[in-house]
Amino acid sequence: MTNKVLILVGTKKGAFVLESDAARQSWELRGPYCETWPMNHVIADPATGTILAGGGSEWFGPAVWKSGDLGATWTHSSAGLAYPEGEAPIKAVWSLAKSGASLYAGVDPAGLFRSDDGGETWSHLAGLRNHPSRPHWNPGGAGLILHSLLPHPDDDRRLWVGISAAGVFHTADGGETWETRNRGTRADFMPEDQRYPEFGQCVHCLVMAASMPDRLYQQNHCGMYRSDDGGRHWTSIEAGLPSSFGFPAAAHPRDPSTLYLLPLNGDSAGRYVPDGKAAVWRTRDGGETWKDLRTGLPQGNTYFGVLRQAMATDRLEPAGVYFGTSTGSLYASADEGDSWTCVAQHLPTVLSVETMVVEA
Repeated sequence: MTNKVLILVGTKKGAFVLESDAARQSWELRGPYCETWPMNHVIADPATGTILAGGGSEWFGPAVWKSGDLGATWTHSSAGLAYPEGEAPIKAVWSLAKSGASLYAGVDPAGLFRSDDGGETWSHLAGLRNHPSRPHWNPGGAGLILHSLLPHPDDDRRLWVGISAAGVFHTADGGETWETRNRGTRADFMPEDQRYPEFGQCVHCLVMAASMPDRLYQQNHCGMYRSDDGGRHWTSIEAGLPSSFGFPAAAHPRDPSTLYLLPLNGDSAGRYVPDGKAAVWRTRDGGETWKDLRTGLPQGNTYFGVLRQAMATDRLEPAGVYFGTSTGSLYASADEGDSWTCVAQHLPTVLSVETMVVEA
């Protein structure tokens, strides 16, 4: 039995798939798929091997695409992806996640939908938009988007979401009711006496530690944080990083203390890699210390950014780590970040990167 590794890539002009064997030394690129619609997030259902892609735009509207044959053929549906009459229309699907038999979709403007038939039809979970804070949510630079979805691995009624710029919210009852989970995260763009509000923080990315579902990591517009109690309290772990600003984070598939980041040089400084030199930063101790990983990455005249969903790991040993850039390049490491190779160039702007390991 051998493993086949797929990198699933969402871009501004469709979805792409890269395929390799377990050695992960050479890659075959396929695509673009989904009729070159903007694809904000492409994921895999590990139970079935189905690839799911969420996207859309103000031109196309929202939709979730699906392939049951590793990308050879696709169907799509937007049935039920709409708010009640009188509310703003949904522009696009921004994030997808599988939890038990259900599939979740986060959308723009921020809200949450669930499908219990594999993405054929969708139902709005109105509890989130009925939260008392909803009239005060403000859009971030990309809009008012629900971009992070973290289902609990053992309790399908528990779910965390990240919204720019409203913060982190948690439900313990399948989406009926929600509570804010932002204590300890800053909002530097607010007046000085209002920089630790109950909600309104601009969370950029939210990921869950392996085997420790209450350990969460958050890259925020205003810092890098860890929570060990499901987001009830957050602690800054940005000391040692070149910047407190960035978008993506990726958790190790087995070690809850290992995390990967790709910091950018700041909100108002161009939002590219610091000093024009690319580096992925890794912690092995939950954010107490950080190490920059540069071998194989460009170290001069480099001005790309990496967006919030454009970094991922695979579950092999050693773990693979991957990221895609705003300039359409895709980098891969087969040794947990110690060395890197560019495996694709000249793609459209990369919006998301996820992986799937298939036993072949």
